[in-house]
Amino acid sequence: MMRVEASVFQRKLLDWFDLNGRKDLPWQQPVTAYRVWLSETMLQQTQVSTVIPYFLKFVDRFPEVDDLASASLDSVLQMWSGLGYYARARNLHQSARIIQASGRFPDNFDSLIQLPGIGQSTAGAILSIAFQNSHPILDGNVKRVLARFEGVSGWPGTSVTAKQLWTVSAYYTPKERVADYTQAIMDLGATVCTRSKPDCVRCPLHTDCYARLNGTVALLPAPKPAKKLPVKHLYFLYLTDGSGHTLLEQRPLSGIWGGLWSFPEFESVTAAHKWCLCQQISIIKSECLPEQRHTFSHFHLNYIPLRITTDNHKHFVMEANRLVWYKNPQIKLLGLAAPIQRLLESTHEDTA
Repeated sequence: MMRVEASVFQRKLLDWFDLNGRKDLPWQQPVTAYRVWLSETMLQQTQVSTVIPYFLKFVDRFPEVDDLASASLDSVLQMWSGLGYYARARNLHQSARIIQASGRFPDNFDSLIQLPGIGQSTAGAILSIAFQNSHPILDGNVKRVLARFEGVSGWPGTSVTAKQLWTVSAYYTPKERVADYTQAIMDLGATVCTRSKPDCVRCPLHTDCYARLNGTVALLPAPKPAKKLPVKHLYFLYLTDGSGHTLLEQRPLSGIWGGLWSFPEFESVTAAHKWCLCQQISIIKSECLPEQRHTFSHFHLNYIPLRITTDNHKHFVMEANRLVWYKNPQIKLLGLAAPIQRLLESTHEDTA
């Protein structure tokens, strides 16, 4: 049994949305299936303020799904560089090509969730916002609102808790004004029912909220169980010559930074030097720059840039075109791993 009638929940939320909801976000002007899909994908594990400039640049470069489908993966990754979780960009590109081949954007749930990167919540958002078809969603903001309102304990990442929250979400999702409702419940979680310091006084649902009535707002939803992240250590080979070239390696599509351009990696300075000698690359100067850290969802990466200068640059292409010397102005056209981009910028390479 839910705490209130669905119609009561919907009315309170929609009344609040009419006065306080966000109606001028870039993907709302205009609303299309492509723009909703792109925004929902970018917003996965990323805040609105971070997404907005990326979204604007992305749709300026790829205004329609056919533009995205016709683009190279390199150009897509370049526009995504710095936003993180790069599998999202690869899935967008792959799905765009599937959509282009089919001749139309899918407007039903079963077709949408078959596309790479589109799960149940993203499909629900596309259908409800772009097509005005009633489907529940369950992104991070909605999980938080519903877990607190209904008092659903347990970490939402578990199948049992997720199933409970999907049931709650489906119960409260209306048949009418579903696009506004979907935006409203996401807005409420993003602006009022926030993870820390929620503004319960302003919440239109506070009179019936389980967490507020029981003093458990700070406890719900339950956090992900803490786990100490392992640390990986490596050296980035930052190899340049006197002619304005830098050696870059395109990473495999699977794994971290999939498809992005990075520096070759080695476990030691000795291994990097040995590799250079095997490639007949003379070492004129070699220095280790300060160690830095980049944190992924499942481990910390501690890396030391090993900057080597050579005087015998050679234009070789190895390992299926994955290892290439690039003229420095060309680098700005590549999709770079974020630490590599920062390193190039901090050492004054011409990547602008």
